[in-house]
Amino acid sequence: MKILLLDAYNLIYRAKSGFMKGDYPVVYNFLRGLRPLVEKFSPDKVYFVLEGKPEFRINLNDAYKANRSTSDRHFHEQKAQIISIVKECFPFTTALHPKLECDDTIATLVKTHCSEGDECTIISSDSDFYQLLNIFENCAIYNPIKKKMIEKPDFDYVTWKALKGDLTDNIGGIPGCGDKTALKLVKNPELMTEYLSKDPIRQQIFERNVNLIRLVDFSDTLEEATFHEGVADWEQLFDLLEDMGFESMLKEKTWNKYVQTFGGL
Repeated sequence: MKILLLDAYNLIYRAKSGFMKGDYPVVYNFLRGLRPLVEKFSPDKVYFVLEGKPEFRINLNDAYKANRSTSDRHFHEQKAQIISIVKECFPFTTALHPKLECDDTIATLVKTHCSEGDECTIISSDSDFYQLLNIFENCAIYNPIKKKMIEKPDFDYVTWKALKGDLTDNIGGIPGCGDKTALKLVKNPELMTEYLSKDPIRQQIFERNVNLIRLVDFSDTLEEATFHEGVADWEQLFDLLEDMGFESMLKEKTWNKYVQTFGGL
């Protein structure tokens, strides 16, 4: 079975940077960009995975993702509209674990499906998912911004990132250790051991970062997650798009193609 896992917030934030005309530009960009992604991979099942609160990472580092906040009220209203539309109108499984961020929920779902022999494709520009390519042979990642599949790293991705840090998630790396130094160290375990042992602070930063960056299998807590099994409601979607003024999506040929894309789910 072919499984498609959508990093919901990643795709919604991506839609914020597109064509911004009208009253609901983020909703328009998201819905318009959704169809070609599903068409490209022709999945048997689609997960739309939402963000919970990453409790265990915040406990490790209270500054984790503190740089991500935004006060754009109109954007948050549109984000809520997108989530509601997906849940009410699309044949997707909307997944949310209240105590996990999307990354760990997707990693857990990938482990579950890959162990059953399913093919999993993650749609996200978040590089944290690259580590899954080191673990699962039947897992793939598609970056919707670069519009390309991600190649499997030829080094341990978690170790590399833990050395250099990750500014996008507000994770500081070891001072003086940039991309090239981190790559040199990760490809030479003896050199890395020597490097870390010279300074206990380096070792502390490295160990903390590994715990912040490594995606965790939370299979034993999935009972805390909610899975909303959506059912296609094209009549309601048509009315919503009409109310929001998305005339270009409702032209007969465009609309029929839109509906047909999701017909196999």
